[in-house]
Amino acid sequence: MESLKQAVRAYTRRHANRRGMALTPVPRLRMMCLEAPSGDLHSVYKPLVCLVLQGAKRLNVGREERLFSAGESVMVSADMPVVGRVVEASRSEPYLAIAIELDMAILRELTAHLGSPRRPRPSEMPTLFAVDTEAALLDCAARLMQLLDRPEAAPLLSPGIMRELHYWLLSGPHGTVLRTLADPDSHAGRLAAAITILRAEYRSRVPVERLAAEAGMSLTSFHKHFKHMTSLTPGQYQKRLRLVEARRLMLDEGFTASNAAFEVGYESVSQFTREYGRLFQTTPKRDALSARKPAKVADLADNAAVGIGSPA
Repeated sequence: MESLKQAVRAYTRRHANRRGMALTPVPRLRMMCLEAPSGDLHSVYKPLVCLVLQGAKRLNVGREERLFSAGESVMVSADMPVVGRVVEASRSEPYLAIAIELDMAILRELTAHLGSPRRPRPSEMPTLFAVDTEAALLDCAARLMQLLDRPEAAPLLSPGIMRELHYWLLSGPHGTVLRTLADPDSHAGRLAAAITILRAEYRSRVPVERLAAEAGMSLTSFHKHFKHMTSLTPGQYQKRLRLVEARRLMLDEGFTASNAAFEVGYESVSQFTREYGRLFQTTPKRDALSARKPAKVADLADNAAVGIGSPA
């Protein structure tokens, strides 16, 4: 564990953005290091596992709030809007986490071999939960981290490590949930198809009828199951994608507020400003200006890709 924490600190020191987030050339692997507690971090997480190595983070999903601490692995089983807040971090002991986005193709392939247990009812399907991190998961994460120093080996070795990691997750206490997620005929699997469209086309108006048809549901059933899984309506979900991406563009890429608004699909800057303020409790102009100042440890906002959730 100590060597893994040192590796995360070393990599983020060189590659993290102003919000402590470090993407990597190894597919689906990213990490976070924060040396002070943060404000609210808004993200739209993809299905992932996040290994909390040090510190603690509080996550809000819908009406549910959970605290995740060192030694736990956070599992997100759906494309979820999440509000996080790092609550335990310091310069000597920063918050450290590794996030690995799940691969649906691998989950489906392994599920076919392992077999599908009883499918839980939608009301029994948790979207956010934690397990104690097992040594096998830490070992897989450590081997993925080692590939950062051997980029020529990553395309050859990372698929095998990812396959092993998914096996251990499917064999764990929440394997039933992950197998349901991998089932294209489950509610979660059918909703995932609709969410894929929303993520790809969030800049444009997407008729809800098209989303319901993609999920193979009636409009009434689609609205019900979509809100149960994500805590938002489809329209609210698309708005969240737009706003989180606009904030990323301003903080990470130096966009002005108006340019970010138009880039993510808004036709009215005033509407963008109102909706931005309701979600982030500040103005987009203030955030855009803050990106031009020297980064501060506590001036943080999460990333939509992924959380690390876009997300860790």
